[in-house]
Order: sequence, then structure tokens, then C-alpha cells
Amino acid sequence: MTRSHTKYLLGEERIPRSYYNIAADLAVPPAPVLHPGTGQPVGPDDLAPLFPMALIGQEVSTEREVEIPGPVREAYALYRPSPLFRAHRLEAALDTPAHIYYKYEGVSPGGSHKPNTAIAQAFYNKEAGVKRLATETGAGQWGSAVAFAGALFGLEVKVYMVRASYDQKPYRRNLMEVYGAEVVASPSLTTEYGKRVLNEDPDSTGSLGIAISEAVEDAAGREDTKYSLGSVLNHVLLHQTVIGQEAIEQMAMAGEEPDVIIGCTGGGSNFAGLAFPFVGRQLRGEGSYRFMAVEPAAAPSLTRGEYRYDFGDTGQMTPLVKMHTLGHDFIPQPIHAGGLRYHGMAPLVSLLKEQGIIEARAVHQTETFEAGVRFARAEGILPAPESSHAIKVAIDEAVRAKEEGTARVILFNLSGHGHFDMGAYERSIAGRLEDHEYPEERIAAALEAVPAVGVAAR
Repeated sequence: MTRSHTKYLLGEERIPRSYYNIAADLAVPPAPVLHPGTGQPVGPDDLAPLFPMALIGQEVSTEREVEIPGPVREAYALYRPSPLFRAHRLEAALDTPAHIYYKYEGVSPGGSHKPNTAIAQAFYNKEAGVKRLATETGAGQWGSAVAFAGALFGLEVKVYMVRASYDQKPYRRNLMEVYGAEVVASPSLTTEYGKRVLNEDPDSTGSLGIAISEAVEDAAGREDTKYSLGSVLNHVLLHQTVIGQEAIEQMAMAGEEPDVIIGCTGGGSNFAGLAFPFVGRQLRGEGSYRFMAVEPAAAPSLTRGEYRYDFGDTGQMTPLVKMHTLGHDFIPQPIHAGGLRYHGMAPLVSLLKEQGIIEARAVHQTETFEAGVRFARAEGILPAPESSHAIKVAIDEAVRAKEEGTARVILFNLSGHGHFDMGAYERSIAGRLEDHEYPEERIAAALEAVPAVGVAAR
């Protein structure tokens, strides 16, 4: 069998040949990214210490289609196209007239949607002569993806893993090390910012904002190193649109069109990956859908944050972006959905929320784990805690369809498996999980530290 025949059997011909850029279809362009020192829009030279020029170009591109390089598509063929399933057994368990579909990204190396952008970022950095990547990770899916992508393209990888997840998920850390990455708990003693945090709070459980600061400091301090981010920024969301493009074709093959499209949201990448190609169809008058972004009640940026300029990290090292934020000083409680423990939201997702194109819901971790267990017992796949947020709302929508006596087609992104989250599932089954809802006064206090740039939308 020839290599070309093997590629065809693996489905490479079904992998999208370009990324979809939603910026081309927006009636209102995103607000400019601002320099943290001057408050003026950043230029390519301002971002060059952190990213290769190819990714900087994608960050500001308004082209509808961005070609996927051949080596990236070849790497995608290890696991793409990812399967789309109809949840027949879950439908039966719920006794609902709704049709429930899910796009399963847990088939990737690393077990989540994250390699879709990690592979692309590793390729562009390698092409630019970069030797080493520094990054952060919450639950570990992103760190695993970058470690894997670094192994594919021969790059060293340093991962700053949020302390809460570092302690909760040792096997996720071990997987990164198997791929060749160096992993440290954040806040760490390997950066000046990490030392500062630990000096103020030796028992800090960390946050994505803190870990981002450490990774940015690492990358900015070495000429051979660039920074790799797993969510929030435009180019990251761009790479994830392979999910939604495949889903559009697969839903057509199933002979159905989704009414409701659902994804969990922390920084916004897996939600955007599934939803943006459908949003683009809606913006062009080619379809009509409901979009639901689901976040944890312990980190409710879309539902309780303000739409304004803020830093993407706690150490105030990143440029200022306009997004829904709880304040860069906000440190969520150590919920098990570590990938959703972030103070802000992707600017593009935030803009769509402000325009009323997408809806947002916040749910507690106990009910999400209950939904995850219910899904696993019906469909056999153990979902990541992050993905269970989407499952919870998909179940709610299916129950609502039953109560109303109306049929609807529900599509959600099962963004990763939960095989490294058994400790959390053990606590859930034993009834030892707690719900955390950040007090309003502490959110208000965190928002007071947000720079006075622009005006809050509400």
C-alpha cells in the first residue's frame, strides 16, 4: 500500500485545507490590542519577542481563509478528521425527542482539541528557527499538546503547570514528560514573577493568569524561545476552526442541521473551534443557530465579568485586550476543570457575546460531574471535567425539548476525555466535591485593579 493510499484511508482528504477566519465576516471589527506601557495599538515588532511573524500575521488577518501548511495537515492526519457521533443511548436515557450529536476531540494524541493549534504553532516556530517553547497549562491538556507538538518538530518545551492541577493530575504531568517536556508547578521559583507570588503567598494554588506571566517572562528572556498560548488569541481560535468545518460536513452527511451549538468556555478556543464556522454561516445568511458558551460558576467571565480592556496575565506583562474579564488579579477556587480557571475570555468570543450572537451560562462543578457520569454510563466515553460543562447544558436542552414537546438538533463539542481525571470522578461519586461561587465583593475588588482604558460595557 502506498503512502498516498494510507493517507486516504486515514481520512486526510476530509481534513480542511484552510482555517476559517471569522474576522472576515464581522460587521464590527475587534478592538485593537494595546501596548501595556503606551496604551497605543501594538505593532508586529511589539509582539515579535513572543511569537513568530507568521502567527503575528494570522493574529491581525482579515482573510476569510488561511491555508493550512502541508506538514501541519500531515500531522493532523494522525487523528483528524475527528468523529461526529449521535448520542442515541443518551437520547433514550433522557426520553427526549431531541437529536444529540457530539464532535469528539478526545481521539487526538494528548486526548483533547488542543493539538489542533499546538501542532500549527510548533510548525510556524520551527520554520522561524525557534529552538524552544515556553507555555502554561491549567488542567494539563494544553501542556500535553505542546509537549507532543514539540516532539513532532524537534523543539524543547518548558511547561508552567498551575499548582492546583499539578497536584491533582500527576499522570497528565507524566504524559508531558513522556513527550519530552520539562514541567514545573506554577507559581515556581524559576521566574522572578513566580518568586514574587510565592513570597506573598507560599501556599498559592496558582492560576492560568499567574502561569501565563511565568511563561511570558521565560520566553521574553531568551533569544531561542517563543511563547505558545493555548487559547484566547485570534490565531489560536483560528487553528481550532478545523473542528467546526468538519462538523458542518459531517452534519450534512447525517442529513441534519443543528439548532443549538454548545461548547465549554475558559479562554474560548474549543467553543470557537466548533461554533465559529457556524457563526460565519449565520453572519453570511446561510443558516440560523443558537450558540451557548458554558463556563464554570467559579470563573464566570462571560456571565459576571465586565467587557473592557485588561491584561491576559496576572503579572501585567501581556498586551491589553478588550474582553470579558473578572480582573487580572482574580484567582478562581481550585475546581477540577482546571482548563476553565481563567479570569478572561477570548476577545472574539467576547465581541460575539456583546453583539448578542452567542449566549452564556455558568454552571457548578457538582452538576457538571453528574452530567459527565450520566453521559459516560450512556455513551461509554468518560468526558473531561471541562467538556462536562457542555454536556450539562446539552442535557438541559434535551430535557427542555421533552417538556415542550418539540424536536431540536443539539450539537456540542466533547473537547477531551477524562482519563486523567479519575481522582475528581472518585470525589464526585463519593459526594465529596464542593461548589465554589466567587463572592461578588471579591470580583468587584479584582475589577478595581483593571486599567482605566475604555469604558465598561455594563
